[in-house]
Amino acid sequence: MTDATPEPDVPPESKRILDPLERISEVIFGVIMALSFTGSLSVASAGRAEVRTMLVGALGCNTAWGIVDGVMYVLGNLLLRNRNWLQLMAVRRAADPEVGRRILARGLPGSIGLHLQREELERLRSKIVSDPMVPVRHVVTGEDLLGAAGIFLLCFISTLPVALPFAIIQHPVYALRTSNLVAMGLLFLAGHRLGRFAGFAAWRFGFVMLGIGVVLVLVTLALGG
Repeated sequence: MTDATPEPDVPPESKRILDPLERISEVIFGVIMALSFTGSLSVASAGRAEVRTMLVGALGCNTAWGIVDGVMYVLGNLLLRNRNWLQLMAVRRAADPEVGRRILARGLPGSIGLHLQREELERLRSKIVSDPMVPVRHVVTGEDLLGAAGIFLLCFISTLPVALPFAIIQHPVYALRTSNLVAMGLLFLAGHRLGRFAGFAAWRFGFVMLGIGVVLVLVTLALGG
């Protein structure tokens, strides 16, 4: 079964704090980092103490990463909004309309500004200049904090399915193989979802992500995992 004409997975109208790329990327990061710990376990000599140490390390690493990534998410949003504020104020303060249009075109995402006609840019510039409300600098918002909390939870929770087999399966070899299968499944599903989001062949992109996971597991096994 192939995706003959893939279409982007258009999000619903309701606004979400984290977009699909951010959510799925955090899951992928969490799974791959968990794999780096589970793959380092030498099942030939591992006892319950070694397994427990590995689980603590994996959970601790993803907890730390979730905190760091959440903080950077808040900081990135703040910097981006302030950058947009600077561009908006530059458009309002430009004495020459042509300069204002150029600033506006450069500030638009992607290549949108290059495809807008001069008249369209002028209409946008005029609306910005004539708006009686003076924009204010943005500060950290509640949505930023909710997004950071979501990033932390995604990174942390994505560790649990990979670590859970070691908690319920006594034999380290079987636990490791089960954990690897679960991780591969998660990577495939994440890749499939990303493919749909970006308009690629979803199944193909899922297998690409799965291939990355397989390579990581093979490397760690070759090194004694």
